[in-house]
Amino acid sequence: MIGFLGEYEATVDAKGRFLLPVGFKKQLSEADNQFVISRGFEKCLTLYPMKSWEPIFAEISKLNDFDPKVREFRRYFLNGATTVELDSAGRLLLPGNLREHAGLEKDIVLVAAMNKIEIWDKSKYQQFFESFSPESFSQLAEQVMTGSKTPNA
Repeated sequence: MIGFLGEYEATVDAKGRFLLPVGFKKQLSEADNQFVISRGFEKCLTLYPMKSWEPIFAEISKLNDFDPKVREFRRYFLNGATTVELDSAGRLLLPGNLREHAGLEKDIVLVAAMNKIEIWDKSKYQQFFESFSPESFSQLAEQVMTGSKTPNA
């Protein structure tokens, strides 16, 4: 299982490509040059190395197709998911529809998210953290890490 650490800035060129930061390249094996890129749960994109994507896809494939919630989830989660590959210069191409979805134009931030990498518009990423207080983060940490159901103040 891959586990990423780090946060890196990059620039999207006129063709929609960006250079995968060296900090993330070092965390991949030489064979890891194929990825699946898809919409994130927030207004960002999610980049999965193929070995992280395959078990997720296998689990989604096992879900009951007769359940309307499963079909709805699959549509949203898989909508726009695309295989991308590092080119000889170490760049990845962001598909236009996904770039538009996340509002990625030029300056982006790539953020480690366990076994995947989130790709954010730099200004949206900064706004996300500016709107979140240390107290809110502390309460969230307590709820998530201890299972506490204390409502937010």
